[in-house]
Amino acid sequence: MSTNAILRTENLVKTYVTGTVETPALRGIDFELHKGEFTAIAGPSGSGKSTLLHLLGGLDRPTSGEIYLDGTALSALSRDALSRLRLEKIGFVFQAYNLIPVLTVIENAAFVLELRGVQARERVARARAILAELGIEKYADQYPNRISGGEQQRVAVARAVVADPSIVLADEPTANLDSKTSLELIDLMRHLNSEHSGTFLFATHDARLLDRVNRLVTLVDGRIANDETRNPA
Repeated sequence: MSTNAILRTENLVKTYVTGTVETPALRGIDFELHKGEFTAIAGPSGSGKSTLLHLLGGLDRPTSGEIYLDGTALSALSRDALSRLRLEKIGFVFQAYNLIPVLTVIENAAFVLELRGVQARERVARARAILAELGIEKYADQYPNRISGGEQQRVAVARAVVADPSIVLADEPTANLDSKTSLELIDLMRHLNSEHSGTFLFATHDARLLDRVNRLVTLVDGRIANDETRNPA
């Protein structure tokens, strides 16, 4: 494996234990991701793709093995240090949007910047710019429950990318969207990838998204069964 990867794993194992029953989810994953990649992790239900994404994002701890983000070993970090690294290095997009209902669209988009201590004028300007790029600036002062699911997911993408993270991790980002809205969202994320050298890693089974990634990693029974470079549609 190369040493200049943004994200890499070494023999990553995750086993869930319920009572005396052990359920292996990941069985030794060696993986790396480089700046500017637009990559999907695919596989059948239960293959471990969401588990892998959660481990890579520091939302869960592996049973064994190691994860390195920008050269930092996640296992060496305390809970507070890991939270800080997530804030500074990772953008998240979830299937359920996870917007804060009492905040407006622009406040949601700027929330990560606020947590980082960015001054109000700068964070509003940066959030408004990314909302404009995603075609939803006109909803800046609306609350999430007043806009469509597709528009809410664009806000979630804006929040994920506004602070220029090292990597954006997206778990089934199109699962709750119709075909037209899904394609529009995928094309917007490809735009962010190409125009800003954003690095995206998806866990998905959506064929529309799989057709548009540059790299496809397939998991089967917790192992990498295939890793291929592609020419997206």
